[in-house]
Amino acid sequence: MSLVDIVVNELHAEIKSGRWKVGDRIPPESELVNLLGVSRVSVRAGVQSLVHAGLLATRQGDGTFVVATDVTDVALRRRLEKARQEHVLQVRYALDVAAARLAALNRTERDLRGMTADLEARVEAFATRDVEAFVAADVAFHLKVAVATHNPVLSDLYGSLVGALAEAMRRGSCLETEEAADGEVLHEELFRAIHDREVDKAVDTAFGLVDASIWEAETASEHGRQRQDS
Repeated sequence: MSLVDIVVNELHAEIKSGRWKVGDRIPPESELVNLLGVSRVSVRAGVQSLVHAGLLATRQGDGTFVVATDVTDVALRRRLEKARQEHVLQVRYALDVAAARLAALNRTERDLRGMTADLEARVEAFATRDVEAFVAADVAFHLKVAVATHNPVLSDLYGSLVGALAEAMRRGSCLETEEAADGEVLHEELFRAIHDREVDKAVDTAFGLVDASIWEAETASEHGRQRQDS
């Protein structure tokens, strides 16, 4: 086994163990040299190998960060990046409805507090028409619903969709459609159903939310085609 392979295995072990989580910045090159007892060249090559694999990402002037924990997750993310918007939303149908049902059954008070914070951020962003803040809060809320199922497989799957869902919202002009205000009501209704453990209502509301998202995406796509034709 080469020194580069050793570096790759050691760094990957830190990620898989959870000691380095998604979003964490890994130690600087000099620290890794001392930690692993290898040369800078070997460390640099090992880090670059994990960057190519999609587990790490280097941000100029800021360092290198963990962006995924598993190569399977990376493959799914890359597939989603190439997927058509409507296909992503159709997958969301299944996950959102399952998540709403299980969250209504299994949520904790801590889960509810997290959802409340995201809903408040979503309302504030909607009021100020801050698209990026709105997208971030919306996606975070739905991810919190998935986490509240306490089914790690479902929440991991939903987490893999986050980037694609955020991009779908941006492309769908999420704050410009007439139905955007209705979405505020539906999100509050979903939260209330989960809070009150009303399983059937949570499922029905989740159906309504995804239906609205698909309609908005189709409307935005049609408007885009009309602008191109005119």
